[in-house]
Amino acid sequence: MSYVLALTGGIATGKSTADQFFKANKIPVIDDDQIAHDLMEPGQASWQAIKDYFGSEYLNDDQTINRKKLGQLVFKDSQALTKLNELTHPLIFLQTKKLLNQYQAQPIVILDVPLYFESGMDKKDIADGVLVITLPEKMQLQRLKERNHLTDEEARIRMRSQLPMVKKEQLADFVIENTGTIKELENKLAQLLVKIKEEG
Repeated sequence: MSYVLALTGGIATGKSTADQFFKANKIPVIDDDQIAHDLMEPGQASWQAIKDYFGSEYLNDDQTINRKKLGQLVFKDSQALTKLNELTHPLIFLQTKKLLNQYQAQPIVILDVPLYFESGMDKKDIADGVLVITLPEKMQLQRLKERNHLTDEEARIRMRSQLPMVKKEQLADFVIENTGTIKELENKLAQLLVKIKEEG
């Protein structure tokens, strides 16, 4: 059986960089953001659920979901965000389980779930350990603004839509602070892998 390490953190804290490191080390990464994206393609399960509930006005002319319009709604309306999560999280979880079953022969599998705690996946007994990649709030805000070309207020709204970093750190088995270079982050991740293998 694999050791499943759930990888989470805050928006723009460096999860994608960590994913690249794990992939380079031949460790499979299941990306729940990618699963969510795939399920929102026209005709797929989340697409159908969103269309049925929110209506065709949230579709583009080519029938794809207008992510910008939907995003503007759910980041301002907590009830709409809750409903979107209720519609999509169970579908994402089912697909995640399917993919995990395919990797059972691998020693370690990374499960990248940005909303691991928010979606309730931590209650599903799906991972053996949880890694949170964290940043001081000021640094996180700056990186998010630069990465997504957001205003200060837009970035703060997105950060507030997630569980506070301090809370995530308290719930994690492993915490890595990503305040340095990519190389420094990679070194910390390499040390963590050694620790997991030794304890396993």
